[in-house]
Amino acid sequence: MSSAESYHERELGGQLLASVSRSFYLTLKALPHELREPLSLAYLLARTADTIADTASVTAEVRLHCLQQYHALIQQPDESTLQALSTRISSDFVQQQADAAERQLMERFKDGLAWLSSMKGASLSAIQQVLERIIHGQRLDIQRFPSDGQLRCLQSPEELDEYTWLVAGCVGEFWTEMCGSEKPDSLDPRVSLEQMKEWGASLGKGLQLINILRDIGEDLRDGRCYLPGHDTAEVQANSRVLQPTWQHWLATCRQHLECGLLYVQHVADGKLRYATSLPLFLGAKTLTRMQAATWDDLQKGIKISRLDVAMILAEAAIACRSADGAARLFKKLNG
Repeated sequence: MSSAESYHERELGGQLLASVSRSFYLTLKALPHELREPLSLAYLLARTADTIADTASVTAEVRLHCLQQYHALIQQPDESTLQALSTRISSDFVQQQADAAERQLMERFKDGLAWLSSMKGASLSAIQQVLERIIHGQRLDIQRFPSDGQLRCLQSPEELDEYTWLVAGCVGEFWTEMCGSEKPDSLDPRVSLEQMKEWGASLGKGLQLINILRDIGEDLRDGRCYLPGHDTAEVQANSRVLQPTWQHWLATCRQHLECGLLYVQHVADGKLRYATSLPLFLGAKTLTRMQAATWDDLQKGIKISRLDVAMILAEAAIACRSADGAARLFKKLNG
């Protein structure tokens, strides 16, 4: 690692990353050092794009244009594009962030791109590819839900599956590719890299489905219905018409998390197994809470407590010493 990389990782991969990544920072911090920098950088760049996409006070047209410029800069640095985007972010995005961490993220978006410029070879190519997919998913999301006060629903299961893959499933594939290139002995040699990528994509899609199912009430209030195949007038009249579809996708989510367990069980490196298992275990606990909640409670949002998180971290540290231990803890948390 060069001195420039060490500086960027220290300055951006520490407090700033912790403040914007919430529970996922626990995973990043637990990673083996060979993987920590590229995965932390990819996450930081994705969160920057996500903040641009989610700033609803800025018009959809401007957000789409800024995401296009940001994507171009990730693929190929260009000083004129950088200055144009910097000006736009300073004028239209920074002050719109109610969250102090996201405001700082916007203020320092150039630093994330500078960190990217220090990456080389397979890591750089993999980060560029996964960001291309994530930003494509975010652009699709804005086009489908432009934050104009009107409720819209996705039209088909294929649209929802595409979205979950673009913004999260491809991350599972990227994660696996980075393990294969940066720490090849960390994965079970009896399982192909393609199989691990498939399981990793399912885990990512499952975690994104948890967000969608958990945030159903907030999304409806913001004009978004990710559950496909419904008439908007019926949903506006009574959101309970979504319950059977919600239950269907909850079952799909469980199937994805089962694939996530297979992924965790075939990670050979103990430290990496622990880091990879944390989102799975937290997701399983959240899923169990959602399953037990009433529809009215779901409209308010379901979260697991800090005590739950602390207990899962402690239990996982012991359970992840073996593949069987990880399976037992997953089944316990999965109800």
